[in-house]
Amino acid sequence: MSGLSRREFLRRAAAGAAVAAMPGFAGGAANPSARTAGKRPNILFLYSDDQRFNTIHALGCDEIITPTMDSLVQNGVAFTHTFIMGGTQGAICVASRAMLMTGRTMYRAEPVVDHTLFPAVLRKAGYTTFGTGKWHNGPPAYGKAFSAGDNIFFGGMSNHLKVPVQPFDPTGKYPKENIRTGEKFSSELFSDTAIAFLREYKEDKPFLLYVAYTAPHDPRMAPQKYKDRYPPDKISLPKNFMPEHPFDNGDLKLRDEALAPWPRTPEVVRQHISDYYAMITHLDEQMGRVLAALRESPYAENTIVIFTGDNGLALGQHGLFGKQSVYEHSARVPMVICGPGIPKARTCDALCYQFDLYPTLCDLTGTRMPDAVESKSLVPLIKGEAAKTWDNVFGLYRDYQRMVRDDRYKLIEYYVGTDGKGTRKTQLFDIVSDSWELNDLSADPKYASELARLREELLKWQKKVDDPLLKPPGERPAPPKKAGGGKKAGGKKKRGEGKTGAK
Repeated sequence: MSGLSRREFLRRAAAGAAVAAMPGFAGGAANPSARTAGKRPNILFLYSDDQRFNTIHALGCDEIITPTMDSLVQNGVAFTHTFIMGGTQGAICVASRAMLMTGRTMYRAEPVVDHTLFPAVLRKAGYTTFGTGKWHNGPPAYGKAFSAGDNIFFGGMSNHLKVPVQPFDPTGKYPKENIRTGEKFSSELFSDTAIAFLREYKEDKPFLLYVAYTAPHDPRMAPQKYKDRYPPDKISLPKNFMPEHPFDNGDLKLRDEALAPWPRTPEVVRQHISDYYAMITHLDEQMGRVLAALRESPYAENTIVIFTGDNGLALGQHGLFGKQSVYEHSARVPMVICGPGIPKARTCDALCYQFDLYPTLCDLTGTRMPDAVESKSLVPLIKGEAAKTWDNVFGLYRDYQRMVRDDRYKLIEYYVGTDGKGTRKTQLFDIVSDSWELNDLSADPKYASELARLREELLKWQKKVDDPLLKPPGERPAPPKKAGGGKKAGGKKKRGEGKTGAK
């Protein structure tokens, strides 16, 4: 265990779990108080930025220190195979957050302001909806979603010590003169805002508290004491580390990929992972402060806690550094649900999407879901009434990559330099025996039937989501303008971009 003895880590984790299980923690009390009895549950939504699915100690990452996230896993249901659908630009978080907010598939989720967002549904049903932190889907949509908020960041990324934030404006105009610079580390600033809400909230109606952190997104600049816990020379290289991606996947030179030189070296990758883990541990501690405030509030016994992230990240896997791919490291995210009526210490391996949270929250709060929502409730999985909700999942990146994955096999098709007239490259993986996606089976005759079957499933998904790749090139809509993580390498960088502490 880097920077901390295993005995000390286990002591801290046990202490965190013990506190989390005490009455007052969401889902920890057997007898709701009179103040919460019979009322619809509150919701605390904790959202991380660029956090890969396998970065929680309790779920198998032995090198990382995450006692708060571990306590959530121990007190709820962890969905270990949660996917995002991908993105139509380099800033994957834009599409991911749009789908979460709308419950709609990739090509039907944007512009977000045109749809009924899940906070707006809860707001109409009588909830106070309060937001803080990152919002990457345009200011007008924020006022539709939330009835209140503070320290709102409308950008995609920022120096964590100088994040530009604004107070809530119900008109949705958010003039530039209202921007102020946060004077604390972003994770602390947003946690402080959430804690103030929990301490000051007195209304006799349920609430949604939406806390969207910008960590562990780069620039990865965690305070030094967190960095000290992860000496780079003690960090393990991922099994699928490669100096470079073996072929052109369509977008190998954009901003995220330019955060480290080519070819990638073990030393640089270890440094980046070290900085990444330090950011996550710092975030974990700040999340713990919010959960402590919840425990101390009158609302703990009747609050559902959601923890998830917007997309994954490669950091040296397959020779990549960003999230602009459909490999597991980029397409899967953490997701845990805790609270009243939610089983404890359970993992669910069923395939699901992050945007399934929209109908799930409608079910858990007894709120009518709009007919336009395309995702599926996770409640049958939570209750043990179903083994799965999706037979397979679909993913994409721009017009370059398409993916379909079931419980055993994963197909990736690359449309690079083909003008839509066929695939240039195909990959087929047996995910069960090859979880690191290293052994391409697509040319092996023994797997021809699986390849054909998955191609049929992929085509079904493309038709289902109205994939423009099925249209002739001249009839496809123009791609959205690039933002945040979609800048090409060598372009003008915003202050703080491209700096992670790696040499």
